[in-house]
Amino acid sequence: MGNENHDFLPEMGDQEGPQPGPSWANPGWLASVVDSDADLTQALDPTTMKLAVEQAAAKSGKAMSRADIEAAAGDSIRAMLLVRLYRVRGHLAANLDPLGLSHREEPEDLQLEWHGFAGQEAREVFVGGVFGFEWVTVGELYRVLRETYCGHVGLEYMHISDTEERRFLQDQFESPEDTIQFSAEGKKAILQAVIRGEEYENFLGKKYVGTKRFGLDGGESMIPALEAVIKYGGSLGVREIIYGMAHRGRLNVLANVMGKPYKVIFHEFSGGSANPDDVGGSGDVKYHLGTSTDREFDGISVHMSLVPNPSHLEAVDPVVLGKARAQQAIRDDLDDHEQVLPVLIHGDAAFAGQGVVWESMSLTGINGYNTGGCIHFIINNQIGFTTAPRFSRGSPYPSDLAKGVQAPILHVNGDDPEAVTFACKLAVDYRQTFKRDIVIDMWCYRRFGHNEGDEPKFTQPLMYDAIRSHKKVSYLYADSLIEEGVIEAGAAPQMRDEFAAHLQDEFDAAKSYKPNHADWFGGRWAGLNKPADPESARRNVETAIPKKLFDSLGRTLTTVPDDLNIHKTLSRVIDAKREMFKSGEGFDWATAEALAYGSLVTEGYGVRLSGQDSGRGTFSQRHAVWVDQTDERKYIPLCQLPHGKFEVYDSPLSEYGVLGFEYGFAMADPKTLVLWEAQFGDFANGAQIMIDQFIASGEVKWLRANGLVLLLPHGYEGQGPEHSSARLERFLQLCANDNIQVCNITTPANYFHVLRRQMLRPFRKPLVIMTPKSLLRHPMAKSPEAEFQNEHHFMRIKSDLTEIADKKVRRLVLCSGKVAYDLIERRDEEGLDDVSIVRIEQLYPFPGDPLSVRLSRMTNLEEVIWCQEEPKNNGAWFFVESQIEQSLSDAGHDGMRPRYAGREVAASPATGLAKRHAEQQRSLVGMALGLNDGGAAARNTKPKNKKA
Repeated sequence: MGNENHDFLPEMGDQEGPQPGPSWANPGWLASVVDSDADLTQALDPTTMKLAVEQAAAKSGKAMSRADIEAAAGDSIRAMLLVRLYRVRGHLAANLDPLGLSHREEPEDLQLEWHGFAGQEAREVFVGGVFGFEWVTVGELYRVLRETYCGHVGLEYMHISDTEERRFLQDQFESPEDTIQFSAEGKKAILQAVIRGEEYENFLGKKYVGTKRFGLDGGESMIPALEAVIKYGGSLGVREIIYGMAHRGRLNVLANVMGKPYKVIFHEFSGGSANPDDVGGSGDVKYHLGTSTDREFDGISVHMSLVPNPSHLEAVDPVVLGKARAQQAIRDDLDDHEQVLPVLIHGDAAFAGQGVVWESMSLTGINGYNTGGCIHFIINNQIGFTTAPRFSRGSPYPSDLAKGVQAPILHVNGDDPEAVTFACKLAVDYRQTFKRDIVIDMWCYRRFGHNEGDEPKFTQPLMYDAIRSHKKVSYLYADSLIEEGVIEAGAAPQMRDEFAAHLQDEFDAAKSYKPNHADWFGGRWAGLNKPADPESARRNVETAIPKKLFDSLGRTLTTVPDDLNIHKTLSRVIDAKREMFKSGEGFDWATAEALAYGSLVTEGYGVRLSGQDSGRGTFSQRHAVWVDQTDERKYIPLCQLPHGKFEVYDSPLSEYGVLGFEYGFAMADPKTLVLWEAQFGDFANGAQIMIDQFIASGEVKWLRANGLVLLLPHGYEGQGPEHSSARLERFLQLCANDNIQVCNITTPANYFHVLRRQMLRPFRKPLVIMTPKSLLRHPMAKSPEAEFQNEHHFMRIKSDLTEIADKKVRRLVLCSGKVAYDLIERRDEEGLDDVSIVRIEQLYPFPGDPLSVRLSRMTNLEEVIWCQEEPKNNGAWFFVESQIEQSLSDAGHDGMRPRYAGREVAASPATGLAKRHAEQQRSLVGMALGLNDGGAAARNTKPKNKKA
């Protein structure tokens, strides 16, 4: 503002009538208001306002003096500030609570008195096009503001920095043609949908008394709203919707939105399986199951899937986003994000309380994780199990964290199904236009206790007194439609009766219903299967590659573009790699990995690697991305390969959310090798829920196969308790029913083969790899070229590096991972020629058969030792002990049992003291080899059993 404005502002302060609370005439304050809202920059400039008033007056034929114009300009500024405050804070006065129990104090700056307009409702002010008005009375402006921003929908959007987005929402909200309007037929459809939702819950409550269903009772307005997402989304280009939600209302959504046949759900309520009896698996409770279907509106078909989920609230959120990203890639929709829409349905307490919600929302807009926006629908029951909102969050709304990603928020009264449906239509429009997240916060209530058998009045007597006397949504809405003349008085009861009769027919049909197929190997999964052979079987495939491809990949990995200025250290790394390919010897871990990825891409597969610092690698080992040192241009050698696609992403600093995302991606696309890498293996702790509830058990619970790979750096190098153990024992404890694979590999070539095996076998299982740290550059952990070719494959057990005849072996040391090299070095130093060291490269499924074969050849075997670096209560010992004993028995060494050599039990996985670490490491190696410094018994101990 120029100095001329300072002369004008004091004159405005001389006007009669009450003045506003803040000094609105203060130039500094006014400037801050102007700067915070670009839409009002011109409107709030006094000089500009005076000119606008003068021109508007002249145009309308009003005769106004200079004093009149200045007074009108002041009125206009105050009116515009009133408008702005309603845009910012009007939601705080919106009528949102169906029960009327939330006593929200209306901000005083939303009152006319605060703006100096008390008693001046008839006063005409110039607003220059706001709400379509040029001139409007104060009373009319106030009425329109109240109706727009303080009705059954409250909009929060002024925290958004993008002016275009704010204007879009503002126009949608303030334009008369875009307000809540539905045709008579549309209103009848909404009523029918609400009735379906209510009567379905009523029917379940009567037929299955005392059975948990986590009903939608009180929030049935969500049903027509979600149908609007399908219908309106389809008209705007959506061809697939991926839903994620917890148990509240899930059965209702499955039936009345997804179209899962009622008889199938009734069959499951009666104890029947969702799948044929011969499919196997443990199954899950009905309100955790997913489904997929197609629905058609106005000739447009939309495919929908509801992702299965556990009771761990919000855990499904990143899974849905990952699956959506994969489907967008499959549909070639990653640029437009138009065809695939993720929709997440939340509970209010969980949305505010679960950290994975933020981890998921923070992926918005990030390269490699962006899904083009997600619609978040909060079923705001105003209670979490028994906890009131004031005890479950410190913010006014459960949705407040969405402001962190500048998502607009629509608060809506759940007793008004038209308002909820309008909110969903607006949400779809916004998402399709701007490809960003948006949140709908539907205030409703939970008519019964948490699980229908629960007594809510123990803790919320007043709320449930109000709920007991509160009319159901369909009755309230039907009354309003009768008053409008849209339906006759008997129409709603007839709808209820007809639908109840239909449910009874479906209930009767459920008695003879039998599922005839499982849907887990259709679509993109066609051609894959569940392996039929037992978990101990080899199940290997040919994973070697021809020399021509090997050499070609070598050129790709060692050719630096002429215009790329790489780091001098990276240049030395590439030179060393070039020498590997020239000599055919000394291939390290990173090169073997790149060869696996590159060969798969060349064969037409996708490879997606993500994690914290995965581009370079935590230990500067990978260098999948080369960065120009002058302009930071990125060059990715593996992206130059034909046929498939290689992606590598440095992820946000999230474990739970990102691992869930990658699991969801792998769920949708079995033709892409999806890998998640932890910065250090123990960081997987932060994603334990995802590991327990999805990765380890998803197949048996939900018949959803998955080929996700977890790369977890593991190994004891004296780096302390947080950088040593990837908690191998936790993964092994989860192993059962051939559910996952757990490997601790010691050679680059074997790593190469296990990665290729993951894609080349006709089935998918999650793969957990304890990846090395020191072995990345260990001189003994190298592989020759021949081991990548010449019909080599993944070895589940690896023999000793030193050639010792089996018949000469008296002590066998079994181990896995990096400790093998410590054992070999010490054994050879000591000249122990009757001690063999065999590495178990795959711990689960345990390679019992090949181990038994090897043991059977050791006819003079006296002792079998299991050696590990981890404390005795950690690591693999408790898992492998019985497995080794079984292999010994199968090999004819009846009665012989393995003995343990390693660290003692410990509450912390490793010491943080370098000297103590070294002492412990030397001791456990000595113990395993039977040396005195290990505190073991004499090496000539008689065997417990010796095969004749």
